[in-house]
Amino acid sequence: MTGIDLAEQEPRELKPALLKGLQLRCPNCGGGKLLHSYLKVNDSCTECGQELHHQRADDGPAYLTILVVGHILGFALHIVYTQLRPDPWTLAIIMSVITVGASLIMLPRMKGLVVAYQWAKRMHGF
Repeated sequence: MTGIDLAEQEPRELKPALLKGLQLRCPNCGGGKLLHSYLKVNDSCTECGQELHHQRADDGPAYLTILVVGHILGFALHIVYTQLRPDPWTLAIIMSVITVGASLIMLPRMKGLVVAYQWAKRMHGF
């Protein structure tokens, strides 16, 4: 550390930070945008100046997205197939479109969640 003991730092609340991250907002103030393009994290918050370049999300958001979308659509596939019995090609096309759409919507939010978690836990220099 840079002269500050970890015990002396004030704790950061995890739940509010995660909610701000899911909304793609700065985990510190909740006002500034977290991303400046689809998955690019801003170097710092435009509202409070919090440095965000420390984040190391890497492959975590992709794994979380696959985990959540896979579980939800796995159950949906089972229910639709057993209850409605659609044509296999129809089912495959519809589920593929839903899978791609859900993944594209969730991926930036999962990245926001991971960055907010790192900020709240003071990981990687936050």
